[in-house]
Amino acid sequence: MSEPDTAGTVAGFGGFTHFGGLDWARYQHQLVVVDPTGRIVLSLAFANDADGWAQFRQKVTAFGRLAIAVETNCGPAVERLLEAAVAVYPMNPKAATRYRDRKAPAGAKDDELDAWSFADALRTDGHGWRELAAQDPLTAELRLLCRDEVKLISQRTALVNQLQAALCEYYPAALDAFDDWTGAAGEGPWKFVVAFPDPQALVKAGKRKWEKFLHTHKLYRPQTAQKRLAVFADAARSASPNPAVTRAKSLLAVSLAKQLCLLQSQLNEYRVRIASLFRDHPDHDCFGSLPGAGPKIAPRLLSELGSNRQVFGSAEALQNYAGTSPLTRQSGKMRIVSVRYACNKMLRSTVHLWAELSRRGCVWAEAYYQKKREEGMAHAAAIRCLGQRWIKILWKMWQENKPYDEARHTLDQVKHGSWVVKLLPQTPPPEPA
Repeated sequence: MSEPDTAGTVAGFGGFTHFGGLDWARYQHQLVVVDPTGRIVLSLAFANDADGWAQFRQKVTAFGRLAIAVETNCGPAVERLLEAAVAVYPMNPKAATRYRDRKAPAGAKDDELDAWSFADALRTDGHGWRELAAQDPLTAELRLLCRDEVKLISQRTALVNQLQAALCEYYPAALDAFDDWTGAAGEGPWKFVVAFPDPQALVKAGKRKWEKFLHTHKLYRPQTAQKRLAVFADAARSASPNPAVTRAKSLLAVSLAKQLCLLQSQLNEYRVRIASLFRDHPDHDCFGSLPGAGPKIAPRLLSELGSNRQVFGSAEALQNYAGTSPLTRQSGKMRIVSVRYACNKMLRSTVHLWAELSRRGCVWAEAYYQKKREEGMAHAAAIRCLGQRWIKILWKMWQENKPYDEARHTLDQVKHGSWVVKLLPQTPPPEPA
């Protein structure tokens, strides 16, 4: 570990007197600080605990204005850096690899080398980077809850797939009786497996218990009841003839079904917390008015954009961040346009879902999608183009903190001779206010 050396420093871009790079890890972090000339003035390895971070804060106080580059934009390490009142510049992992290769083209690698390459990259190229802005506590909590909810939903999907695979081996009647196993229509199919774990138990229970179960879990529908009861009655015929398979797989199926029920109860708690925070957020009316967003998509959009309007200076910047804008690579006569993968993956998937759902409640969105399909685009590409258009509208709403006004949007399209009016001649333009 070298001691800080601050003699004879001059300010670099943004008035920063020193530039650091942090190579973070689970148990130990490596910090390297350079001055505006590129000279290393501090190399510090410190533990990822309270004492280690106290040592970090003590050392960095020797510098004037310090900016630190780190290969992530969230997590405990970033929170600690923000608490230390240093400017944080997140790096894309791919860019971090390129800067590391520039310092060690032979392929050498260690923590100090990584931290030094990050620090020097910030010194030379940081004027074009975007500083990480700390979110207000309400938005930060909402973002974490929404991201964790999505992870739990992914776990639920994985468990559902495992449950269906197990049922397919010994209990196909259960799969035939229910169409929705994701929990969107309730937990009935999962509780059915717990109540009747194998075909023999189902047949033994009898029709009266079948009907009672369907009524209790609100699964009894006049159009499907008789079909389900017939499937239940014939369950033994389609069952596995091997008793060993039935005993083993029924235990697995019941275990998975109980996990799903517990996981769904936790997801319901997440929904309550997210709805409460979203309701109290100052931008609730802006994002809550978006067609198709609803109570699930709107909080995710809000949390990913945040409350700081200075982060995205233009709609194009937000479109790039969301991954809806195409990526063009051109050299000479070669020109390739592809999907943008370097983006906020959470926001990109959220915008994709939102664009798809917006078609149901927004006339122009459906018209735009159909036009792209007629031009030969695949479904995903058309939805991505629709999301690109929605992001531009959302950015303007977000900047003005105003709710969505479809009459105003349609009026703007009429004013500028937009394609939507041509596609929807049956929709009269709104009267000017």
